[in-house]
Amino acid sequence: MYAVIKTGGKQYRVAKGDEVKIEQLKGEVGDAVTFEQVLLTSNGENVEVGQPILDNSKVVGRITRHGKDRKVVVFKYKKRKGYRRKKGHRQTFTLVRIEDIKG
Repeated sequence: MYAVIKTGGKQYRVAKGDEVKIEQLKGEVGDAVTFEQVLLTSNGENVEVGQPILDNSKVVGRITRHGKDRKVVVFKYKKRKGYRRKKGHRQTFTLVRIEDIKG
């Protein structure tokens, strides 16, 4: 069984037991998290698609850790002008283990 959830402006395909790296969430390590915006669920035979979200469906997970992702380098360059700018960015994330898909 799997589901497609929406959180942090992105969509993720999750199944029971998966660990998903998502945008930073509030909460401590070990806290339970519920995702209410479920776009699709499938149990192998039946597929339910929401318009846009499914009612009475939710995905329950648990926060396993918080951290910062790998650095993304942003380099701007204009040829023959001597213009070079280098910046880096590390996005924060939350790692969530999916425990159950209800609905």
